Amino acid sequence: MIDLRLLREDPDRVRASQRARGEDVGIVDALLTADERRRSSSVRFDELRAEQKALGKLIPKASGDEKAELLKKAGELSAAVKAADAEQDVAAEETQRLLLQLGNLVHPEVPVGGEDDFAVLETVGTPRDFEAEGFAPKDHLELGELLGAIDTERGAKVSGSRFYYLTGIGALLEFALVNAAMAQATAAGFTPMLTPALVKPKAMEGTGFLGQAAEDVYHLDKDDLFLVGTSEVPLAAYHMDEILEADQLPRRYAGFSSCFRREAGSYGKDTRGIFRVHQFDKVEMFVYTTPEEAEAEHQRLLEWEKQWLTSLELPFRVVDLASGDLGSSATRKFDCEAWIPTQGKYRELTSTSNTTEFQSRRLSIRMREGKRVRPLATLNGTLCAITRTIVAVLENHQQADGSVRVPEALRPFLGGREVLEPVAR
Repeated sequence: MIDLRLLREDPDRVRASQRARGEDVGIVDALLTADERRRSSSVRFDELRAEQKALGKLIPKASGDEKAELLKKAGELSAAVKAADAEQDVAAEETQRLLLQLGNLVHPEVPVGGEDDFAVLETVGTPRDFEAEGFAPKDHLELGELLGAIDTERGAKVSGSRFYYLTGIGALLEFALVNAAMAQATAAGFTPMLTPALVKPKAMEGTGFLGQAAEDVYHLDKDDLFLVGTSEVPLAAYHMDEILEADQLPRRYAGFSSCFRREAGSYGKDTRGIFRVHQFDKVEMFVYTTPEEAEAEHQRLLEWEKQWLTSLELPFRVVDLASGDLGSSATRKFDCEAWIPTQGKYRELTSTSNTTEFQSRRLSIRMREGKRVRPLATLNGTLCAITRTIVAVLENHQQADGSVRVPEALRPFLGGREVLEPVAR
């Protein structure tokens, strides 16, 4: 959530941010009204409580009619105090409810617009010319079936659409990608983490995933727990309700987890293969740092993602997402999109977001500098979303006979294999 003081001091900035996101601007005025009601009711409660305490000191000293009058007034004050306390609670709840609906402030350099209005910042590598090489590229599912690596037919039989099995070399390729990604992350100073796949509502709400993204979240009603769509959620909540020492920042974690998404708004999109699925594994980077260092850390996360994709020898581009495509918690988000030959376009493989103080305020995570305690900044970055990375590796490194060349960076994690060969049927 944003700082209420900023809302009071510069409401036009918050309105502009909401407008850029394509979100309701009216919520700003509603929140200002609720906040004023909260503050005035709090003042009213304090005044009545002080009057009640002062009256309480006079009653023992009074007698006769004066005491009776004071006792009558004390009863009236008691009722007024209770009413003011209730009004204070109602106003505070309304303020909090509206505040949780407000997105983070959009960074001034973010392009304004929707999903297609991103800015391309950089293009790395050149897509292969398969026609010049004399063959038409196969898509990842055809390659996966030739290699004995992917089985979507049995995945659908057992679990439904958008589920799959990784088999044989497909399973080994996932383990290789996870180990290689973790090796890069730990070399960069990240602490490896295995995180819970189920979290409480406070963790999910605190990271901003019960707003715009709520329709994609799986909820277990009986237990009131949520399946995470990314380890960003348990990593963000790891220090929930804690105060971290400023001289111990940044704290960098690399979490491995299974991720679960309904893909509710993607009917008919990417239904073939494993590009868009309900369950996948991921290595996620997460950072706690000072607000002053957040933008520089965002650039570092982007560089680590570029390093990863370069090590896999994938052509990719870096895009600065438009304001309407940020999600509620990010002030700015960069995606790295790899070239997918059979689709003839770049598709998102990694993403990194600067959420500034938005999540830490919601999760009550603060930093201590001497005697001063204040909210810190959090950032996240997907290093390796396994299924999408498998898609990109198979399609970009395929050979005419259906085999797939293994990028040099992955070979040590695949027992030295240089090529993945089709299996006999």
